[in-house]
Amino acid sequence: MKLTNVFSGILVFACLLTGGSALNAETTHKKSLAAHRQAHQQLANVNSRLDMSSVNNAVKEEIQARENGTEVESEERQMIGDLLKEARKHIGKPYRHGMKGPKAFDCSGFSSYVYRQFGYSLSPASRAQFTQGVKVDRKHLKEGDLVFFSSRSSGSNVGHVGIVVSADNSTGAFKFIHASIRGVKIDDCKGYYEGRYIGARRIIQ
Repeated sequence: MKLTNVFSGILVFACLLTGGSALNAETTHKKSLAAHRQAHQQLANVNSRLDMSSVNNAVKEEIQARENGTEVESEERQMIGDLLKEARKHIGKPYRHGMKGPKAFDCSGFSSYVYRQFGYSLSPASRAQFTQGVKVDRKHLKEGDLVFFSSRSSGSNVGHVGIVVSADNSTGAFKFIHASIRGVKIDDCKGYYEGRYIGARRIIQ
């Protein structure tokens, strides 16, 4: 069991040793990772007394992990997997305009509810969500990305949002989970949705 999974304070010390510049840039992301750990009760139990050599070793491990990026990438993958599990738990729940869950949802209420369980604060409006995160090209989609569509009432503007559950980057095809008028379900981006696709945003970076 890695000590770096327990002592988040050590990360601060590690960042100071490496210049501290990464800490401010990743504050929001780190808070979200912490919320993920708490939500899934992954707190570790260790002895309350640690000698200085153990602390030093933990700092070295944290610095090494940050240098190669493997720990952050691994936890991001785990978070996205858990986020999609959370989304799938609500399949079949009804669509209700203005509802933000957990018993019923509208489209942006669903995406904001799912992301909120992992420490991310999304606007309750799909048009505003289209300004959050970073823009993603359709052929670079990955699981967890938000995808946006126009609707019958929105004209050419954003009127609907879903969460990518799988993507074929060689063709641009993808599946997404969303609160449709028929309830929370998974659809392919084809037919009706293909013609109304507007773009995508990545929240977990």
